[in-house]
Amino acid sequence: MSFPDPTETFRQEARELLEQLELGLLDLEQNPANDDLINSTFRALHTIKGSGAMFGYTAVAAFVHEFETAFDQVRKGLAPATSELIAVALDAKDHIHRLIEEPDGSQLGGQAILDALHVVISGALAATAAVGAATQPEPAPATAPVASAATRWRLRFRLPGDALVYGTNPRLLLDEIREIGPCTITALTDTIPSLEVIDPEVPYLGWQIDIEHDDPRGAIDDVFMFLKDGMELSVEPLSGASTDEAPEGAEIDLSLEPEPEPVVEAPVAAAVPEPKAPPAAAEPAARTAPAPERAAASSMRVDAERLDELMDRVGELVIAQARLTQIANMSQDANLKTIAEELERLSSGLRDTTMGIRMVPIGSLFSRFRRLVHDLSRDLGKEIEFITSGEDTELDKTMIERLADPLVHLIRNSVDHGLESADKRLAAGKPAKGTVRLSAVYAGAEVAISVTDDGAGLNAERIRAKAEEAGLLAPDAKIADADLWQMIFAPGFSTAKEVTSLSGRGVGMDVVKRTIDGLRGSIDVSTVRGEGSTMTLRLPLTLAIIDGMLVRVGNGRYTIPLAAVEECVELPEGIEANARGRNFLDIRGSLVPFLRLREVFRTKAPLEPHQKVVIVSSGEGRVGLVVDQIIGNNQTVIKQLSKLHSSLKSFSGATILGDGTVALILDTAHLVAHGQFYVDQGRAA
Repeated sequence: MSFPDPTETFRQEARELLEQLELGLLDLEQNPANDDLINSTFRALHTIKGSGAMFGYTAVAAFVHEFETAFDQVRKGLAPATSELIAVALDAKDHIHRLIEEPDGSQLGGQAILDALHVVISGALAATAAVGAATQPEPAPATAPVASAATRWRLRFRLPGDALVYGTNPRLLLDEIREIGPCTITALTDTIPSLEVIDPEVPYLGWQIDIEHDDPRGAIDDVFMFLKDGMELSVEPLSGASTDEAPEGAEIDLSLEPEPEPVVEAPVAAAVPEPKAPPAAAEPAARTAPAPERAAASSMRVDAERLDELMDRVGELVIAQARLTQIANMSQDANLKTIAEELERLSSGLRDTTMGIRMVPIGSLFSRFRRLVHDLSRDLGKEIEFITSGEDTELDKTMIERLADPLVHLIRNSVDHGLESADKRLAAGKPAKGTVRLSAVYAGAEVAISVTDDGAGLNAERIRAKAEEAGLLAPDAKIADADLWQMIFAPGFSTAKEVTSLSGRGVGMDVVKRTIDGLRGSIDVSTVRGEGSTMTLRLPLTLAIIDGMLVRVGNGRYTIPLAAVEECVELPEGIEANARGRNFLDIRGSLVPFLRLREVFRTKAPLEPHQKVVIVSSGEGRVGLVVDQIIGNNQTVIKQLSKLHSSLKSFSGATILGDGTVALILDTAHLVAHGQFYVDQGRAA
């Protein structure tokens, strides 16, 4: 059995904390007076610092300590969270990320960021002080007595039942509390059991502390930051008359030059029955134990590689099950048929469960682009509102990972090329602030992810001119708008007049096209001149196992993704076999082009009577695929084609059938586009 590397565990947790930190800073920029955001940001910093020091990342701990010290001025309300401060804080977050991912790399740049942070904070402090002096006209005599009455506080706490097991040292906690202000510490011994049943790993003692401070609650929260989930903690203001009240149970006055002996003596006098007290001993542990157990049961961190391996094994099981089902169908053994059906049911459930484990909310991907838009807005001088929706939509984790780059290019393109400058927007009657929307919705067995902007829209004349210049389009050729928009995804295609650091080389949209093709998806483009554009990525829900329709063409068998199948009809008799370019079916009044797969695959087997047509769709397009036989539906484990076969555009992969033979999986998007070519040819004739 292998154990996870604790350093890698720290890095994983630090990445999540840094993502939280980045989102918190971006939210704080929009809502700088939100105390919850300020405190959550501070907690993320504090946790990274503590964990970094624990795992030997001293450079991280030292840098975050300085960052935290500066940001503490914001938490205390002495400096506002301005855009300048957020920009520097985001740079600091990036530097922490580099220190964690490359601990042996260069640490240059950190001091410059801290210097910039101190400059921003100092400027903010000076401005706040100036405003405070200007807005302090008269002293308020009536408020002074009230302030002095709230300078004494009473803190009571009991540690979680497993605190000592996990290395918590109560003395160090008490030392930190003493640093907050003058205090009197008293041990609460009322829950200490008799020696016969005492468990040395359970913290039976509680603590009552009277402390002098204007408001120590924030500092106390910092002391117990890693323990608050399972502990009892109360902090209350204390009136002057009540400071001398005796705590419950026996008193032990610790000066924190500890002498442990009194702690042992005091419990004897406590309210504990002498002979036996098992209920009292069990009570503290029972009170605190359930919290960590529930937390552990609610979620579990698993390596992605293990999920991939599990998915591979399930795929092999599905193939074996299909083979068993085929053998059972040829057999007369009733017991074998029963076992085959039971195994099919179990494997289907295991497949769905495993695929469900791999599904990840797309919100984890969307949140990354807030920083991208923030930085682009600053660099380009464009005011942008970034709106996301459909974050709960789930996709296979592999697809989530591969979608990051295409969406980066689409968003950069929308911001750089789509949105006009503020002056042009105002002149066009639009608000100065542009809008970019990123959304995800389920659309049948697909997920549609859209990037929409309210910018200038695509320029058809410029795209056509560029396409003709690049030889992609004949000068007098007629082309539908939808096809013209697809030109922007051609390699090296760009209508930008000059190359900038963001765009202009015609690479980004090519990356989008290639990646989406690789994911068996498609791209729809819609645009209105002067009103904006929408790029929609249509993707299958999963890449690993799909439901397929097995068909036969000649002697070969092929699988059509069932999600793309709309209906099946019989090919009417009398349609000429070789009417190329004029093959259409009348499907309830709608003309649908059809492709004879025998011709597409150049099958030489004799033509069979009673051929079937499988109507498939992709986006807005439909096409009929003429096959010799529809064999049935099956679970299809997708195997990628080798690089040698990657140029075969009609196929998106292969699968292994129950008898061990291989069936190619048809790429319906490509075939629909192929059928659309026939439609255009027919219209032009």
